[in-house]
Amino acid sequence: MKKLTFDCFVLVSFFFNVSLAQNLRPQEPNAPFEYSVEDVFFINSEADSIKLAGTLTLPKHVKKPPVAILISGSGPQNRDAYLKPFRHKPFLVLSHYLTDNGIAVLRFDDRGIAKSEGNFKDATTFDFASDVNAAIHFLKNRTDIDTNKIGLIGHSEGGLIAPIVASKSNAVAFVVLLAGTGVDGGKILETQSRTMMTLQDVQDVMIDENEKLTRIIYDAIRHYKNTDTIQSKISKGLNAFKEQHPMSIVSPSITPVLIEQQFKILKSKWLLEFIRIAPKAYLEKTTCPILVLNGSKDVQVLPEVNLPEIAKALKTAGNTDVTIKQLEGLNHLFQTAKTGHIDEYKTIEETFAPSALKLIADWINKRF
Repeated sequence: MKKLTFDCFVLVSFFFNVSLAQNLRPQEPNAPFEYSVEDVFFINSEADSIKLAGTLTLPKHVKKPPVAILISGSGPQNRDAYLKPFRHKPFLVLSHYLTDNGIAVLRFDDRGIAKSEGNFKDATTFDFASDVNAAIHFLKNRTDIDTNKIGLIGHSEGGLIAPIVASKSNAVAFVVLLAGTGVDGGKILETQSRTMMTLQDVQDVMIDENEKLTRIIYDAIRHYKNTDTIQSKISKGLNAFKEQHPMSIVSPSITPVLIEQQFKILKSKWLLEFIRIAPKAYLEKTTCPILVLNGSKDVQVLPEVNLPEIAKALKTAGNTDVTIKQLEGLNHLFQTAKTGHIDEYKTIEETFAPSALKLIADWINKRF
C-alpha cells in the first residue's frame, strides 16, 4: 500500500505549486478613472519607523466619504493583493468598485514588499496589525475623508488581523471579514489539508491518520514556546504514535529524517504565531458593525468550521450589528467556482464575483 508522507506546510507550500495563468482578467480597471488616485506613504512608528507605501482612491462626487483599509491575506502581497501564480489583482478590483460607489479606499504594499520598507520574512500577524494601526493614524490626519468612518476590510489572514485591530481601537467604525478565520491557525491548517486531500481523492484512512500526526505537531506548538521543548514534544509524540500504532498506514513514514524535516516549521515566526492565535479573543471584543462573508466552496477557510465560531464570539461581544452570509458557489478568492480547488483560481477569468462586490458596497453605504 502506498505510504503517506505528511506535510505540515499546506498553507505555505501549496500556493506556489501552480503554473502561471495566461487568461485575460476582464474586471481589471483601466485609467482614466471617475475618481482621484493618490500614491501615499505613511510611517509605522511602532516598527522602527518603517515607511509603508500605498494608494488612496477618493470618489469625486462625495464630500468626506467613508474609507476602507484593505488588509491582505497570508504571503507577500502588494497593494493590489496581486496573486502572481494566478494573475489576479483582487484588491485592485475591489477598491475600484468601492470607490466608484462612493467609498474611499486605502490599500498598501505589505511591509518589505514592492515600495514598502521593512522585513516581511520575520513579521507575524501582530506585526501586520501594527501596520494597519499606522494606516489608521495616517487617515485620521486627512481632511478629505470622514475620520469617524474608517473601516477595515480583511481577506483571509486579513480577516484575522481586522478584529485584532478593531478590538483595541475605537477609531474603527466598521469591519468586513472576507473568508476570515474563527478558529486558530492549527485548526485552519488541519481542515484545509483534509479538504484538499479529499478533492485529490486521497483515501479517507490516509487523511485521518495524517491528521493525527499533524495534530501532534500543532498541539506542541500551541502549548509550548521554547524551541527545544517543542522539538522534544514533536519527536516523542510521533515516535510514541509509531510504537502504539504499528499497523497504521502512516507509521512506516515516521523516520528520524521525516521528524527532523518537521522541525523546519519552527523557523517561521509567522507560522508559529498563526497556529497559536485564537480569533475568539479578539472577536469577542469587536463591537462595531461587522459584515462576515465566506464562499460556500472555500477550501482554505471552511465556512462550516469558521462561520459558527465567528457568530458565537460576536454574540459574546454583545455586537448588535452583525451580518453573516455564506455566498453560494464562491471560492476563497470570492470567484464563482465549480469545486473551489486552488487549481481553478488560475483558470477562472473572474477576479471577484460582482454579487459579492455589490453586497460589500451596499452594506457599507447603508450604514454610512
